[in-house]
Amino acid sequence: MTEYSRVRVERNGPVGWLVFDRPDAGNAMDAAMFDELECAWRELDADADVRVIVNTGEGRSFQTGVDVAQVASDKAALREHSRRTRDAKLRFTSWHCGVWKPVIAAVNGTCAGGGLHFVADADIVIASSDATFFDPHVSIGQVVAYEGITLAQKSPMEAILRIALVGRHERIDTARAYQLGIISEVVDPPERLRERAQELAEIVAKNSPAAMAATKKALWGALEVGLTDASRAGAQHLVGMWGHPDQEEGPLAFAERRDAEWART
Repeated sequence: MTEYSRVRVERNGPVGWLVFDRPDAGNAMDAAMFDELECAWRELDADADVRVIVNTGEGRSFQTGVDVAQVASDKAALREHSRRTRDAKLRFTSWHCGVWKPVIAAVNGTCAGGGLHFVADADIVIASSDATFFDPHVSIGQVVAYEGITLAQKSPMEAILRIALVGRHERIDTARAYQLGIISEVVDPPERLRERAQELAEIVAKNSPAAMAATKKALWGALEVGLTDASRAGAQHLVGMWGHPDQEEGPLAFAERRDAEWART
């Protein structure tokens, strides 16, 4: 198991946890975290005992984006981050790293700027009732692109443009984020967030891992293309499950009124 200094990787039954662990810095991403995030996602994705991954933050912030001052002081890291940004080869999130297990983002406290990558790229997003969302990029002369583009695929365009253009001068609370479809559940009291995330992840983990991976590929793939092409691609993922042992086990377990024993892959 890899040793980490900026994130924590934990396991609780079928649920793997990826926890941002720089609470004194708002869990901002420094050069070391860049590398650790990719490694942590791949470790959890490769673990056959992990069926669902929960992503959250330690302390009062979920994730506040790139630690600009630290990265700027590390010239090699700055060059590499700039190259990956330019070439659309970021490796922060599960989607960036090609993780096809279900991912739940459990947003605690502040989610700002590049932290929205992890909200945009999660499959399910829940948040504590005291969480807030904002994007300060334009307020410091930078462009909102990756995270805003993906969020605009899930939420009304005008709402995402407002977040992007108002910048640091307005924060979205969880009630508004829920209205906009940025999150699907508000957890109150906030102290129950991790407990609720574990509960939800365990429910998701009851399902066929292979079927969930194929479903995720079909639905995320639909964001890349038009309706007809998305339907054709989705059909291929559907047909790809034909003959898989889970397709026999699922109906049999249902008929026998027992939990299914899914294949590990």
